[in-house]
Amino acid sequence: MPYIAPLKEFQFLLETVAPISTLAETAHFADATPDTVNAILEESAKFATGVLDPLNWSGDREGATRHDDSSVTTPKGFKAAYDGYREMGGMGLPMPQEFGGLGLPRSVVTLTDEMLHSSNMSFGLMPMLTQGAIEAMLIAGNDQIKTMFLEKMVAGEWGGTMNLTEPQAGSDLALVKTRAERVVDGTYKIFGTKIFITYGEHDWTENIVHLVLARTTDAPEGVKGISLFAVPKFLVNADGSLGARNDAYCVSLEHKLGIHGSPTAVMQYGDKGGAIGYLVGEENRGLEYMFIMMNLARFGVGLQGIGIAERAYQRAVAFARERVQSRDVGAPKNPSVPIIRHPDIRRMLLRMRSQTEAARALAMATAYAMDLVDSSDDAELKKVNQAFVELMIPVVKGWSTEMSLEVTSLGVQVHGGMGFVEETGAAQHMRDARITTIYEGTTAIQANDLIGRKMAREGGVTAKNLINAMSVFASSLSDENHVHLKATQKRLREGIEAMARAVDFNLAHFNSDVRACFAGSVPMVKLFGIVCGAWALARVGVEAAHRSAANHPDKAFYEAKLATLRFYVDTMIPEAIAAADTIVNGAQGTMALEEAAF
Repeated sequence: MPYIAPLKEFQFLLETVAPISTLAETAHFADATPDTVNAILEESAKFATGVLDPLNWSGDREGATRHDDSSVTTPKGFKAAYDGYREMGGMGLPMPQEFGGLGLPRSVVTLTDEMLHSSNMSFGLMPMLTQGAIEAMLIAGNDQIKTMFLEKMVAGEWGGTMNLTEPQAGSDLALVKTRAERVVDGTYKIFGTKIFITYGEHDWTENIVHLVLARTTDAPEGVKGISLFAVPKFLVNADGSLGARNDAYCVSLEHKLGIHGSPTAVMQYGDKGGAIGYLVGEENRGLEYMFIMMNLARFGVGLQGIGIAERAYQRAVAFARERVQSRDVGAPKNPSVPIIRHPDIRRMLLRMRSQTEAARALAMATAYAMDLVDSSDDAELKKVNQAFVELMIPVVKGWSTEMSLEVTSLGVQVHGGMGFVEETGAAQHMRDARITTIYEGTTAIQANDLIGRKMAREGGVTAKNLINAMSVFASSLSDENHVHLKATQKRLREGIEAMARAVDFNLAHFNSDVRACFAGSVPMVKLFGIVCGAWALARVGVEAAHRSAANHPDKAFYEAKLATLRFYVDTMIPEAIAAADTIVNGAQGTMALEEAAF
């Protein structure tokens, strides 16, 4: 069955949690009118369904291939698909018009990105990382770097990568050993090995600009001594044409559990005298700059989780409608029925659907806050929205990806034995989803970021402001008459109270018993995700109830939204409360077993 982009769902989100008409009234996003945005979404949907989705299965079967000359060939059809993506301006959708982009709001690009990841997650990785590299150079690059690289990258003619990890370093970037030797001001020779480099080599673009973390020869130890360098595959002449091949080569590709269509490279720099690299920003501030790219990538990986969950749900629903198995419960004399009739199949499908929709609504609320930062002239409003974005990034990344593991696993379960057979496609979604909780920072790293940098460091100010805002919204549900919204109010209040209890525990104990706080950090991500997802989903539900009450022509669609919300708050909020109990009471048990006893 083909992937069908949920455009009606997308358009409703752009009317509720991320009102595009309001953004279009600002000077910054004046071109993003609802008509323009809808046209872009429709074209993106056609591309996802007609071009990318048919390549997902074949790309998984074929994979990427490295050749003896260190070149890499992606699966059949991928390059032609990328040419089409580039020609339709896909890479430049969120990028500044100054460099040839369209300057669309992040809340719109969130939806176009989701379609990429739903239809072909391996394909979507390259645009995601190139856009992150562009963002880093926009903020930290000097005029030389911007002139040399950005126009070609925004046009999609050149790609970009992120080079952090090394064989000995993993996620501990203090252990980075790649070195940079100064040639002249701003230009260095790079020597070292980087691993897990997504699209480190490929056949889509004529040049690839690698953003590489390295240490200058006189750099201090630890993360404070890391600098960031732009290292192109081909050097760039003064007139913008391509020059000599740089000393940056793919020496092997990883053999992976999933995302087979995406080449994951081991990159070697400097084996032939040194790879020429250009300093991005100032020396010893590389990690700071890379986090610009990393934060965008983390948000993008959260969208991967949502996208692959949506795809797994669609496939499971289609199978459940067609698969006839067993008699209807409570009617033993009836013939066998499609399995979607069975209560537990309905439970699994609703669990898949409701979590995917909640994660999407929360991602859209976060993206909209990014847009408010970009478009507002109010310094205080910028500050508040930026704080919300920074709080939500580890939640969107951590919770949405963990959710995708469950949803894709449920997709296999709905298929029964056929789900374990590769030909149905359900297993690929589960395999592809597995990486999302690992790269760009594991769930534990997101959790540490949430409770440490995003909460303890500022005394929980932003978290408490969010709790207060959600509480005000929950109180406003008293004015609603729909039965599902009344039930939502009760459950949402319970979830908010659990979240407040957990936040208070962490703030009270972070300085005196930090290990107890970190023992519950991953449950904290789950708690935030479930409760904030309920809040975002309920905001959608309020408008759905109003339209349903007015007998809108799409009343069935809006009633389905409310039924999905009801299932979510009834079944997921209890899990949030349990997560809070784990945070508050589980640390002693977590730390009780002696290390030698494991």
